[in-house]
Parts: sequence; C-alpha cells; structure tokens
Amino acid sequence: MIRWLLLLCGGALLGGVVHLATIIILPRTATQDAYARLEPIAPVNTVTALPVPKPQSAAMPFMDPAFASAVCRYDLAQGPLKLTVPVSLAYTSISFYTRYNVAYYAINDRAAGRRVIELDLMTAEQRDQMPDDEDITAADRLIVESPTPTGVIAIRALAPEPGLMPAAQAAIANARCTVQTPAQPGGR
Repeated sequence: MIRWLLLLCGGALLGGVVHLATIIILPRTATQDAYARLEPIAPVNTVTALPVPKPQSAAMPFMDPAFASAVCRYDLAQGPLKLTVPVSLAYTSISFYTRYNVAYYAINDRAAGRRVIELDLMTAEQRDQMPDDEDITAADRLIVESPTPTGVIAIRALAPEPGLMPAAQAAIANARCTVQTPAQPGGR
C-alpha cells in the first residue's frame, strides 16, 4: 500500500514539474506570437493602425470589430519613447506587453483624466539615468518602466455605434510613438 502511495506521489510530483516547465518554455518557443505577426506590417517605434477585423482575416486573434486598433512595436535600445494618444469620444485604452506577450501595464482615458494620454516608456536603467527635475512632479509626467527592451503597445478606441468608427479611427491615427532625444546640456 505504501509503495502505491509513493508511486502516486512521485508521479504527481513529476507531472507537476513537467507541467510548469512546459508553461514556462512554450511561450518562448512559439514562432507566430503577436510580436512576430506584427513584424511585417508594423515598423519599430511607429504607431500603425490595424485594419478592421473580419472573421476570415484579422491581424491578431480575438479582435473586437467595435474597436479601432493600432499597435506600436517598440525597441528601447535607441532611447526612451514618448507615447501620445488623443482620447476618443467613447473610450480609449492603452496596453503594454513584453516581447513574449506578458502584459505589464494598462491605462484608459478615465484613469488618465485628460484629453490626451501622454507618457514616457523606458527601461529601469534609462529611468535611473534621468536627472531629477524638481519642477516636474509625478502628476505632470507619467513614466512606465518596461521589463524588457522590446515589446508591443496596443491602442484601442471604442466606436459604440458603426457610424462612430471614423471618429475612433481618427483618434487612433493621431497617436504618436517616438524616440526621445537626449536633452542638450544647459538647454530645455
């Protein structure tokens, strides 16, 4: 009886180890993840509007046709990014994902409380190199730290009625994702 109990516990332990290893390794070995699918249509550090999804063809799986969508594939090796997204009439959201599809930050128009969502995206090392400016408070500047140097920013604007889709697409079209240039010494 004890032998069977030990075999059962050993099998459960081995199954758990294999399950966890598979969960951790498989996302990194997938060849058609979101980043790879967007590579041919979305240049790095540029906001690219995605076409309205159709049942047979969608840039990404499970896209909602009531949303105008855009993406910015980013690479922080060239420097921090400045993301500027105008708020649409109904609802606007921005989600940040690492290169391997792990969501690490999201914000919407209601949380931002402004007509334009502006934020800086940088790595922890880039943030440590920023000079402390006492004139700029945390409320004036929203800084998001990326855990990886590359990833994807997903921007979505809701069109609650089909007739409002052009307004949502216009808000997305005015979004910007640009590399910040280092400030010149002594200048502003």
